Order: sequence, then C-alpha cells, then structure tokens
Amino acid sequence: MRPIQVFDDKMEGSKAIARHIAHLVKRRREEHKPVVLGLATGSTPIGVYEELVRIHKNEGLSFEHVITFNLDEYYPMRPSSQQSYSWFMHHHLFNHIDVPAQNIHIPDGALAKNHIPAFCRGYEAAIKNAGGIDLQLLGIGRTGHIGFNEPPVSADSITRLVSLHPITIEDAARNFGGISFTPTEAITMGISTIMQAREIVIAGWGPNKAAIIKKAIEANIDEQIPASYLQTHASVKWVLDKEAAAELSEMTEHADA
Repeated sequence: MRPIQVFDDKMEGSKAIARHIAHLVKRRREEHKPVVLGLATGSTPIGVYEELVRIHKNEGLSFEHVITFNLDEYYPMRPSSQQSYSWFMHHHLFNHIDVPAQNIHIPDGALAKNHIPAFCRGYEAAIKNAGGIDLQLLGIGRTGHIGFNEPPVSADSITRLVSLHPITIEDAARNFGGISFTPTEAITMGISTIMQAREIVIAGWGPNKAAIIKKAIEANIDEQIPASYLQTHASVKWVLDKEAAAELSEMTEHADA
C-alpha cells in the first residue's frame, strides 16, 4: 500500500484495507505463524470489518491464529453495554469469524479505578508477550486523536486512563442519548504503544475529517495534533476517501491544474 491512498468512497477504501489485512493473515497462516492485529472502533472501521467477515465466510479466510488488541474503551463501561467497544467488536467482527476467544484483548472499562494502573501495565506486557503488534488499524478523531490520545499528548505515553476532549464527548453523545450520559474518560493505548506497531494503517472518511487530516500529514509534529506523530513511523499508510483528502496539498494542486 502507498503512503497515501485516496478512493472514491469509504466502501472502496474499507475493502482495500480489509484485503491488505486478509493478505497478512493468510501469509502468516501459510508460514504457520501467529499474527497480532491492533484494532480500532467507531464508525471508521465498520466497513473494514464487514469485508473481513465476508472474506472469512465466502473465501474461507481463517482467523484461528490471529491475536487482537483493541485500542481503547470508555470508562466506566460494562462490556455487555451496547455502547461499549467490547460489544461493538463482537457485534461487527468477533461473533462472525473464528478468532479464539482467548486471543481477544479489549481494555476493561468495568474495573475499579484503583485497579486500572495494574491492568494497563498488564496490557502493555500482553502485547509484548504476543510478539508486538504486526498491523495497527486506526481512525482519527476531529481533535486529531488516535486511540483516545487527546491533545496535548506526549510521544512516550503508554496505556492509561485519560480524560476525553469536549469535542470527542460531543461526537460520542449521539450514541449515549446525550452529553450528560456520555463517559468523560477512557482507557487507551498510548502514542508510544501505537508507534511500536510494525505497520500502521489509518483511515479517514468524509469532509469533517479533511482539516485535521491535512494538519496530521502536512503540519509539523505537534503534541496538539496526536496523529502528527505518525509522520515519524517507518511504515504508515493513510487510506482516505476523496472528501477526507480534499484539503491535502496534492489534491488541491490537482484541482487547480
């Protein structure tokens, strides 16, 4: 995959990401090796998961040797809640493929707060024990957050409990029946955790993401733009639809030509 790929719509972009993931999963299976995937939630990856389920059911792709680590979870949050990312992942992906339950890792939003630091250290250790993340799938929030790493954020941050930005809370409120019911905290992998992945694929769809994507790709690396840290990663691919890519210099130059 090229560093920036632009598709006509999010469906085509989602299919391209799914095929890329499927190729990695298939290759590792042929090598009799496990593959470790870092997974994202929210509206951005839904089409990716739909296509992976289709490939599993129609083309026989097995996920038996796949290990997954999710980026984040709201806090506090029961895994059984339909607003939880645990429910999201099972509903959109895990219930429809053959990944072993013991290979699935999602931050626990139901912990007592004083147990969270130990859980986060254990999450980091589990990623390392699995051999590290081979491919990390990301979306980008309107604040520039990746995972729930809100600005300002340090490059050396690891898995931890964080406070959510008001814009992030506002964007999530429709799923919770209003801002007053929306969690204000989350457990998230850190920037350092994400950057240790061997490959990163970050997707962006729609005009609401265009301005922050331009900053993340073209502006200086800045703790106020968490996704800008990706500029220093050796293997990162941006997969965008035309609307999300509209403000990139390359796209505007073509439009002016």
